[in-house]
Amino acid sequence: MAVSDSPSGASTPPQQEQANKYGFTKPLSLAGPTDADLHRNNELEKLLLDSGLYESNDDSAARREVLHRLDQIVKSWVKQLTRQRGYTDQMVEDANAVIFTFGSYRLGVHGPGVDIDTLCIGPSYVNREEDFFILLHNILAEMEEVSELQPVPDAHVPVMKFKFQGISIDLLYASISLLVVPEDLDISHGSVLYDVDEPTVRSLNGCRVADQILKLVPNIEHFRTTLRCLKFWAKRRGVYSNVTGFLGGVNWAILVARICQLYPNAIPSMLVSRFFRVYTQWRWPNPVMLCSIEENELGFPIWDPRRNPRDRFHTMPIITPAYPCMNSSYNVSASTLRVMMEQFRYGNKICDEIDLNKAQWSALFQPYVFFEAYKNYLQVDIVASDTDDLLAWKGWVESRLRLLTLKIERDTNGMLQCHPYPHEYIDTSKPCAHSAFFMGLQRKEGVRGQEGQQFDIRGTVDEFRQEINMYIYWKPGMEIFVSHVRRKQLPAFVFPDGYKRSRMPRHTGHPTEKTGDDATKSYSGSGPSERCIKRKSYPEMVEKKPDKPDKRASISPQRLECVSPESCTNKSGGTAQMSIDSIEGVWLAGSTTKSDNSNCEIKSSDVLPGSGLSTEVADMQISEPGFVDTTHDMLKSSSVEVPNENGVVNGDKAQDLALDCSESEETESTNKFSLCKAGVIDMDQRLDKACNFITRDECSDYVPNASSQNLNCEGDVCVADPDQF
Repeated sequence: MAVSDSPSGASTPPQQEQANKYGFTKPLSLAGPTDADLHRNNELEKLLLDSGLYESNDDSAARREVLHRLDQIVKSWVKQLTRQRGYTDQMVEDANAVIFTFGSYRLGVHGPGVDIDTLCIGPSYVNREEDFFILLHNILAEMEEVSELQPVPDAHVPVMKFKFQGISIDLLYASISLLVVPEDLDISHGSVLYDVDEPTVRSLNGCRVADQILKLVPNIEHFRTTLRCLKFWAKRRGVYSNVTGFLGGVNWAILVARICQLYPNAIPSMLVSRFFRVYTQWRWPNPVMLCSIEENELGFPIWDPRRNPRDRFHTMPIITPAYPCMNSSYNVSASTLRVMMEQFRYGNKICDEIDLNKAQWSALFQPYVFFEAYKNYLQVDIVASDTDDLLAWKGWVESRLRLLTLKIERDTNGMLQCHPYPHEYIDTSKPCAHSAFFMGLQRKEGVRGQEGQQFDIRGTVDEFRQEINMYIYWKPGMEIFVSHVRRKQLPAFVFPDGYKRSRMPRHTGHPTEKTGDDATKSYSGSGPSERCIKRKSYPEMVEKKPDKPDKRASISPQRLECVSPESCTNKSGGTAQMSIDSIEGVWLAGSTTKSDNSNCEIKSSDVLPGSGLSTEVADMQISEPGFVDTTHDMLKSSSVEVPNENGVVNGDKAQDLALDCSESEETESTNKFSLCKAGVIDMDQRLDKACNFITRDECSDYVPNASSQNLNCEGDVCVADPDQF
């Protein structure tokens, strides 16, 4: 069996004369640990152990058994296909497929319950589209040991997800240009890339990158402990999710490996502190690389913004070390970069306090209180008829959620910022299978908008829904609902133990809160019928305001019955209309509080013909989150205005979800948020060199000016060519 397990053992710490062999720049420091560093390191390792981040011996043995069984299954599958296609008996006997691991398991940083990233390599005559996603899928579906089988053939890296004896598996497939796959195949050799397509290259790169990372770090055990710590931190702070637009396992591994190269003699407690110190000051979009970018006669595209205009739009380039070198963090947007920079600064502040003995390591891993950080949220509800359908449907929607963030950035010119939260919530009270995701909404800090400025995202969400509806495996019952909710309207199922947290204490300098009428808007629609979700009314937030005069409402050209996910039916009949429907007859009492920089409101208006009911205009504030300082003007930006590809969204839309922002006169706490503009942070010369990939003179031949392109994507639209998605 050619299953590649995690490499064991640790490399010897490098001597000073060997330090230059790691990476393509000199280290920032060759200093080793002091007694205080060793003491802090012991405390950190104890915390990681007590947090349950290490797998037991029994669990490790169970994983090895699952990999052995999976290896037998794919070998039998390839032999069966070889026989069916009329090959000789000798070919059937020699037919083979091998299983390799990559990701956290290959790097040796996996914990209890995490999935195993696996790659199946088969011969040239076994393809991915039919043989892997249909025939092997059917074989696995019939096995009792397999559950939650979910094919994702349209992903950037096509994958089949399932559980085998309760252990989660992500299985990729690569067909190489060999009739017989040797059992001892060397996947690191460039010959495996001959005569294969780009999806196969991306599939192979997972294993090749993992092996290369382990070769490029000075001390494997120090790297592993540091990476385990930073992954734990990223999950606690809500910034661990490649699919949502943050960073995934390979991204964090490369970032940590680069710190190990810059500080080759440091131990994990030192490396964690240096991690935040360096990346708080990193000048994105300058890339993080472990080695020089390799070019090859095979001609596969590599990351190079000097040649590829599309690469210039990447916001946070983290380059893989194996050929062909790619940007592993292409999903990152301006909004998610902003969130990660906030968290880097938070981590750096805590580590500074730990170094001064003013805080313990436990303070670093305090969870991020997402539902107290914003006043306005987008709620994305995903429902299906049963759990199996929901698994497939949710995987498709989740893989496209980052596009909603990009589209909102694009259509509001970066003025409306989104914070997608990579955590799934389930409402068990629903009769149908349900899953929900949330996005925090706020206006860009530090920018004074015009009086009555409006963010209209009706067309944005409508465009997003149309793309979601293109799911080729759609089944009746698969629905998606996108709605706006205020913090006080958040459903109870997002809070632990089913209760709502109290709001964060308000600063005494804030203006008095005033009350208005709110209407929750809902977008819905998937499949053959148009639907929308009816927001559940909680007694504490339902209140009519008869003394307030109704404002003018728009008229819907077609009445669509509003329903809940429990009873999704189309009363109007006929062809589904890709329109935006409001909730019928729901009045939610809300409150509006002026912020220091702007008074942002979400307004909604609609009249349902024949119903006699109208949804009142809602006044909802979008305020700056008070949890962490959210400004990151340290990133250099060049303004660019990208026109909305849908044109101007006018008032003819059937329904309305608009963000109205008007300037406030109050500026009492304008200075609460520190502005870290470019150049304010004084870095030493060597760190400045480490954080810059290309000098100003070197990049002048390809970096466009501010009027044509935007490399830093800070505050403006940062959207690559749509073909990229």
